[in-house]
Amino acid sequence: MSIDTTSTQYITTKDGTRIAYKDWGTGQPIVFSHGWPLAGDAWDAQMLFFGMNGYRVIAHDRRGHGNSDQPWDGNNMDQYADDLAEVIEALDLKDAILIGHSTGGGEIAHYVGRHGSARVAKMVLVGAVPPLMLKTDANPEGTPMDVFDGIRQGTATNRAQFFKDLTVPFYGFNREGAEVKPGLQESFWLMGMQGGIKGEFDCVREFSEVDYTEDLKKIDKPTLVIHGDDDQIVPIAASAEKTAKIVKDATLLVYPGASHGLAQIEPDKFNADVLAFIKG
Repeated sequence: MSIDTTSTQYITTKDGTRIAYKDWGTGQPIVFSHGWPLAGDAWDAQMLFFGMNGYRVIAHDRRGHGNSDQPWDGNNMDQYADDLAEVIEALDLKDAILIGHSTGGGEIAHYVGRHGSARVAKMVLVGAVPPLMLKTDANPEGTPMDVFDGIRQGTATNRAQFFKDLTVPFYGFNREGAEVKPGLQESFWLMGMQGGIKGEFDCVREFSEVDYTEDLKKIDKPTLVIHGDDDQIVPIAASAEKTAKIVKDATLLVYPGASHGLAQIEPDKFNADVLAFIKG
């Protein structure tokens, strides 16, 4: 692996893929893993807040997303977790706080499942997909496959419109009394369109059909599970409520009425809660 120290920072992974990342500040490192189809920029409010509160903040763009390369192959959770491991090792991060939103929650869980927790101090799962999003006989609270097939179809044939439409349930803008934020919708759309269609298409399987139960069992560090009980993308009954029971030392924090994108909708509350957990 190699590190590029130009203005946009990259590591080049073992398979030759460049992973873009931001690395700001000094102190205990906090590593942010973003949701689909976004990029590290989705964590802007957290990067600024925690960077100004004495932490080193790192956010990477998953392969196929943001400023990272867009390989045709390798867009799977095993590779995402290995890419994250290469970032963490290249920067020699120790006692890191791993924070993952949605697909990023699966990524940090799978990172621990594949690479262990030696470099990890604590973890935060936010609107995260584990243990399994797909509805099965053993997971009746999950989401039916035809929903994910619809996401694939929308991504494959008209992702520009699909991503615009997706912002509405993602941020709960279809709820009565919700304050619609067009700038946030445009930011989501820009990040989504910045990514590559093949990587985004492939990633649908990774957030929907991968079972992270065994990864969750391997998490042996204090873990905060934050979820909105009105999450229309990752229903809480199939995710956070189960995760909090599987992870040994987990605390479940439910945001009443909150959407999937709660960290962007309620950054002040979210940042304060995470800071309290880190310091606790």
